[in-house]
Amino acid sequence: MFKYISRRLATGLLMILAISFLAFMFLQLSAGNVAQNILGLNVDPEAVRRLNAELGVDRPVLVRYGEWLWNALHFNLGKSWTFPDTVSATIWPKLVVTLTIVAVAMTVITIVATVLGVCAAIFGGWIDRFVQFLSLFGFAIPGFLVAVLLVDLFALQFHIFNATGYVNPTDNFSEWVKSIVLPVAGLSLTGIASVSQQIRGSVIDVLNADFVRTLRGRGLPEVRVIFGHVLRNAAAPGLAILGLQFEGLIGGAVIVEQIFAIPGLGSFAVAATTSTDFPSVMGFVMVVAVVVVITNLVVDIATAILNPKVRLQK
Repeated sequence: MFKYISRRLATGLLMILAISFLAFMFLQLSAGNVAQNILGLNVDPEAVRRLNAELGVDRPVLVRYGEWLWNALHFNLGKSWTFPDTVSATIWPKLVVTLTIVAVAMTVITIVATVLGVCAAIFGGWIDRFVQFLSLFGFAIPGFLVAVLLVDLFALQFHIFNATGYVNPTDNFSEWVKSIVLPVAGLSLTGIASVSQQIRGSVIDVLNADFVRTLRGRGLPEVRVIFGHVLRNAAAPGLAILGLQFEGLIGGAVIVEQIFAIPGLGSFAVAATTSTDFPSVMGFVMVVAVVVVITNLVVDIATAILNPKVRLQK
């Protein structure tokens, strides 16, 4: 198990390093004249030269990447060009907001999709038809459109939830709940649709396996067959789907946060990109990369615990 985790961790670190290098190079290639972009076209060339020197973008790109990487390894993502504080200090509270919303949405998806998927596989009937319909509806309707419809219905017409804004749970828990219900609903619908369908398929595959028929033939109670064997064997594919869903929610949250005016990574990424703030853009890319790698590592470890044969894979 230790060797398996070490291999996965080494792979994740190499992936983060590759992402940082490619992102840094792409940003530099697309940058053009950074100072010119910031100051505008009708400006003194000497002022442009001074600002490029001040920002450090007049040095060789590999030298700048090496300096950035060394600072990043010491948890220093640099000084933002547009925000008043460092990138780390600016991005941290926004990351907490985004991860809070994503974590709540992921909890909703996990519980609802698991219950629907398992019930559809075991009982069939109208539950199975509902899951099939939900799957088609979830894939056909994008999450941001669902978010807009929810705002119009529950915030603007019925005034049940907040249309925009975010309240910290430590400040006012009830207002925090009202501020995240609609964003979480907008993020969760597509996830519930896809994950419930995948879990349904995994449970059906296990129910049709030979060992399940053998267990039933030996007179093992159905409850024990389902909870002791079927769900355990179907959990590994379900975990993989949930891991992918979590990563997708990070990207979806960027759009949903713009709709609901939530001060998370979405607003940070948009502001950094539109203002050509490369240190902030790099900080955003690396934070998302680290979150994705950690998520994959957790999913891999959980899958290896449930299915020991996974550990033998090279």
